[in-house]
Amino acid sequence: MKAKRMRASAATAGALTKNTLRSRLRKDITRNYELYILAIPVVLYYLYFCYKPMLGIYMAFTDYTAKGGIFGSPFVGLKHFKDFFGSMYFGRLLKNTLIISGSSILFGFPMPIILALLINEVRNKYFRKTVQTISYLPHFISMVVICSMIKTFVSDTGVVGMLVNSITGGDSSLLNNPSYFVPIYVISEIWQEAGWGSIIYLSALMGVDQQLYEAAEIDGAGRWKQTLHITIPGIAPTIVVMLIIKMGSILGLGYEKIILLYNEAIYNTSDVISTFVYRKGLLEFDYSYSTAVGLFNSVVNMIFLFGSNWLSKRFQGSGLW
Repeated sequence: MKAKRMRASAATAGALTKNTLRSRLRKDITRNYELYILAIPVVLYYLYFCYKPMLGIYMAFTDYTAKGGIFGSPFVGLKHFKDFFGSMYFGRLLKNTLIISGSSILFGFPMPIILALLINEVRNKYFRKTVQTISYLPHFISMVVICSMIKTFVSDTGVVGMLVNSITGGDSSLLNNPSYFVPIYVISEIWQEAGWGSIIYLSALMGVDQQLYEAAEIDGAGRWKQTLHITIPGIAPTIVVMLIIKMGSILGLGYEKIILLYNEAIYNTSDVISTFVYRKGLLEFDYSYSTAVGLFNSVVNMIFLFGSNWLSKRFQGSGLW
């Protein structure tokens, strides 16, 4: 009898909760119907352009044909995943993606933070704005132009290429040497994105309590100690959130820049998962195989995202959600 009463009470409580939520939602829609109307185009946009295309994931489990379409093509299960995991490309692609992305995070992630801290220390308003403007500019230059500049600089007649070749004794473009691709990619990425990435940290620095600096000065702390004990802890939550987002896309290297820079001679260090998907899908028309590889890439990124968020909440006490 007691168990029945408990179940009945739980069912009643659940029904009341549902009725309460429906009532609150109905009242909120009535009160703010203009906002809900304004939100309809945004919701439709995400449903149609973001969630509907996800149905194409089913293609990874079929042998896609244009005649059969996504849902009319023969179902093959995990065949394409097995082919990818057993292929000669799997190890190379995974290693290159992790090396390039990991190097970008290791060397590139701290650079916007360091730049923001340096800009924050500049007291001359005009010099500060000039530095900010110059550092932001590379972000707005077309990727094609950026890669053309990089190729020119590292060619055998370019400034960087001639300097490195004079030291190493080489006589060709640095992009023809597999060992130079990762440094070229990472350094150019820092140059292109450090200034733009510093904006969010400069905004976070504006929120640090200025009274803490005044108290530190009274206690005799210099600028270096103030940076270590006030500035960095003050923007630590922002740093953690940005790092989690970065970790969530560790295998999500964009193919545009790499495709514009690499060539067949350096595939063993420059070919990554996204460029492989591009070649398989758009050049070789193997849509099912490329979809399977892309799905694997997305799943691993999701694991990294949830894992880094869990670690952050466990050790830092805060996370992305």
